[in-house]
Amino acid sequence: MSSPRTYRDAGVDIGLEARAISALVQNLSFRRRGAYPMMGGVGHFAGLIDFGDIALALTVDGVGTKMLVADRLQDWSTVGIDCMAMNVNDLYVMNMEPVAFVDYIATDRLSVGQMAQIGEGLNEGARQANVNIVGGETATLKGLVNGLDLAGTCLGVQRKERVIAGEKIRPGDLVVGLPSSGIHSNGLSLARRVVESHDAWDETLSSGRSIGRELLVPTRIYHEVLDLARETEIHGMCHVTGGGLLNFSRLTGFGFEFTDPMPPQEIFSWVQEHGEVERAEMYRTFNMGMGFACIVPEGAEGPVLKRVRGSQVAGVVTARPGIYLEEEEIR
Repeated sequence: MSSPRTYRDAGVDIGLEARAISALVQNLSFRRRGAYPMMGGVGHFAGLIDFGDIALALTVDGVGTKMLVADRLQDWSTVGIDCMAMNVNDLYVMNMEPVAFVDYIATDRLSVGQMAQIGEGLNEGARQANVNIVGGETATLKGLVNGLDLAGTCLGVQRKERVIAGEKIRPGDLVVGLPSSGIHSNGLSLARRVVESHDAWDETLSSGRSIGRELLVPTRIYHEVLDLARETEIHGMCHVTGGGLLNFSRLTGFGFEFTDPMPPQEIFSWVQEHGEVERAEMYRTFNMGMGFACIVPEGAEGPVLKRVRGSQVAGVVTARPGIYLEEEEIR
């Protein structure tokens, strides 16, 4: 098997995905009549609902092809954390406090042991995020699904005046990056293909962990940003998921220049080297060590740097549109 050099080679076309989503959203024109209307439009990290003095928010996300890593290692005990993290982190972006979660499992066949492990991870993710799991759905879809897919939906709440949607972001604001726990739950289609092409699942990194185990490290849950939003002025936040640095373009029409990118973990260097992946492609696919970011006015970065170990000022908001990594445009 030849090693893919781009996310597209591995089967995920970010450009096509953006066009497909746009085609979908263009047909979502209906708006509820009466109380509890939408706040804002579609396209941010979470959708908002006007609920009087408070705003409600909904997110939906899944574990993706990280489930295939769990299958390879026969260990599903942490993927529930990933499922919870991918949802609550999207709520944190808007300073929404996650309160309730439902999961959805689609599979071609049920395994009691596998379901028990998934429940273990979901429970740990709920503990970390302080969220109630209030229900869920399991569907056996033999002939439609091959394997098991895990996804979920999360409800968040916040007083309307405390919602952070990015409208206060201005040129000169600083981007303070928060470290990731590793590859998280994005870009696994590319990472897996590189690992498979070198049959390197059991190869050991300098940390002593195998590459397979490194890919399975659960996504970090950034619960501390709720306290940060109470302690300092934050103009916007970003969950760095699939698409890497391109996620920042969801926040504002201003640009971002990353002059001091955070140090990526060894797994990223391994994938880049063994997959012969260009640097720009890595930063438009993976989080590259920065799983979340707070955008703050200059002078307000202190509390973030003090509270979040390993955080650093990674870049700045610019009047020039676009995403730039040390002068190289990421697009």
